[in-house]
Amino acid sequence: MPEKVFVTGGAGFIPSHLNDLLVDRGYDVTAIDVIDENSCSNIAHLLKEPNFHYVKADVTDVDAMVKLTKGADFIYHMAANSDIRNGGKNPDIDYTKTFQTTRSILEAMRQNEIENMFFSSTSAVYGDRKGLLDEMTGGLQPISYYGACKLASESLISAYSYMNDFNALILRFPNVIGPRLTHGVIFDFIGKLKKDPTKLQILGDGKQNKQYVYVLDLAKGIFDFCERIEKGVNQYNVSTESFTDVNTIAQLVCERMGLEPEFEYTGGSCGWKGDVSSFAYNVDKAKARGWKYEFDSTGSVRETLRMIDVDSIPLY
Repeated sequence: MPEKVFVTGGAGFIPSHLNDLLVDRGYDVTAIDVIDENSCSNIAHLLKEPNFHYVKADVTDVDAMVKLTKGADFIYHMAANSDIRNGGKNPDIDYTKTFQTTRSILEAMRQNEIENMFFSSTSAVYGDRKGLLDEMTGGLQPISYYGACKLASESLISAYSYMNDFNALILRFPNVIGPRLTHGVIFDFIGKLKKDPTKLQILGDGKQNKQYVYVLDLAKGIFDFCERIEKGVNQYNVSTESFTDVNTIAQLVCERMGLEPEFEYTGGSCGWKGDVSSFAYNVDKAKARGWKYEFDSTGSVRETLRMIDVDSIPLY
């Protein structure tokens, strides 16, 4: 009998690629999300697979999650607010979608005695910290509601794991891009240029310099690490150890679309309040565990632009 796994936020960008791997490897996969099935474009190709199931449910509903996850062998908890910028306009978004979903899943694990989970965390837990960041970096002070709720979730996972003797793998993601993305700088630039191909507004000064990872590389890493999950709670930073600035992304998007617009800058070192201009991961711990990737940061941008369906992105 295939191992029974659940993926929260399962209709989303990153989880949809993880679903592909899990289904292909023969797992019995149940994706949970709040989206109507007929609107789940990211996983539409999986709906007829015999070992894939989709359930529309609110992950913040503890009773529903307890009932739904009975008999689960593994939970990939990836439900969260995925848009930091928009979440910054309303603290309730991250409290509900990012923190309360975590508490709900942990309670379901406790009541159902589920032994293993994966949690998708983020570089935003570090706040605006300079220098090389590793898993032992202390004094974390998130500057976005998203980062704060992810860090609070990590803490709650630690307590639940200790009190209930289950295992939790936490990966702290950098910026993730690739096919099926629904927000972010590439998505925004394409939408803006479709609306007005003569100019491109760039938030900040365009010099923001960050690490990007290709979604398929990340999904493979998640799968591999979870196949070899360790006892207790284990955290890993994962990234490509390389950087791409916003101006370079703008140039590559324009090249992909065959346009030469005028660049207009809003000014300042960050795009919005709660954003950081740069961060750098030390991924030695993850590499020692087997983390690897095909595309570096700029290569991830190029591959995303090669694979993305420009026509599917709405005007911004």
